[in-house]
Amino acid sequence: MARRPTGRGGEQPVASHRDDEVNSSEASRRVAREPNRVLISLNPKAGARSGQALVGELRDGLIERGFQVDSTSEIATLTEWAAASLEKNELRAVVSAGGDGTVALLANHTPPGTPLAVFPLGTENLLAKYLGMTAEIGQFVEAVKEGRTVTLDAGEANGRLFLLMVGCGFDADVVRRLHRDRTGHIHHFSYAKPILDSIWNYEYPELRVMCEFEGDVGQPPAEPISARWVFVGNLPSYARGLRILPDADGRDGLLDLCTFKGGSIWNGLRYLSGVMLGQHQGWEDCTTGRVRGLRIEAVSGEVPFQMDGDPGGVLPVEIRVLPNRLTLVVPRSYSPPNRSDAAGARDAPAATSPPGDAAGTESG
Repeated sequence: MARRPTGRGGEQPVASHRDDEVNSSEASRRVAREPNRVLISLNPKAGARSGQALVGELRDGLIERGFQVDSTSEIATLTEWAAASLEKNELRAVVSAGGDGTVALLANHTPPGTPLAVFPLGTENLLAKYLGMTAEIGQFVEAVKEGRTVTLDAGEANGRLFLLMVGCGFDADVVRRLHRDRTGHIHHFSYAKPILDSIWNYEYPELRVMCEFEGDVGQPPAEPISARWVFVGNLPSYARGLRILPDADGRDGLLDLCTFKGGSIWNGLRYLSGVMLGQHQGWEDCTTGRVRGLRIEAVSGEVPFQMDGDPGGVLPVEIRVLPNRLTLVVPRSYSPPNRSDAAGARDAPAATSPPGDAAGTESG
């Protein structure tokens, strides 16, 4: 779509009546071609409240700004709407009204290139915090209106996308217990009983990790890693702000790996202290690295894994990175976190606006 004239480089001629008609016609065609449909996907079980009132306010705010808005809590309906609207170049954004699991669900059910806008109504809302998206109606509507997006990698575990991380071991056992007994909305206190149950009952089985590390192309397979805790991250975000994978970068075409070898709650407390102090990566019983893909399996028994805070199933799990798989709406203030050793990471693409929008101008 043609950019609006800037008026730079000399005097502008006085427009004739005919010029006005032509410009008006061109403007009408330009607006008609701009994606103008917003789809809202609501997870009625997300977080400590349903968020119905906030979603209603959001819908009203988007309509006031001229968008065609449709909402549903049925993922099959949303999938059909999104695919059709994207193909017709009508789709401005799919709004994920829920927590991190809701965004992951949408990513798994919408085509590549679908712009996802995270309206955080969950418990942790880690992806929203990373992107700078909030549930403040005015700011969120403005972000959708401006249409800035950023492209990030995704991970894939046994054929399903994850956006943040995969965990195997104690944390996955907690998640499994939480969701098995879940009856309503989740809040931070909901984790108390599952954590206590896992402390008393989890046996820390041995896990075997086979990796394709960064730079391993054409090389013999690396020796398997023996561990009791395994974390694989696309982004550095983890619950309660823990920096288990502080250098994970969703723009580098790789996943970050962290494993711990000790298998007891006392070792777990020691690892937690190391993470909080930022010292764990230098410990002898902690292995870290960047991988293109990996396989995690249990030496014996049934061991769960979790994806973005939701149950993922039981091991084994095959994991790989999908570069540039995600398109995410970001606010004007978005700035990707800098990795401490970002040498070798591909340059981060600047947040982009929809086709036809001049940078820094409103559209749609």
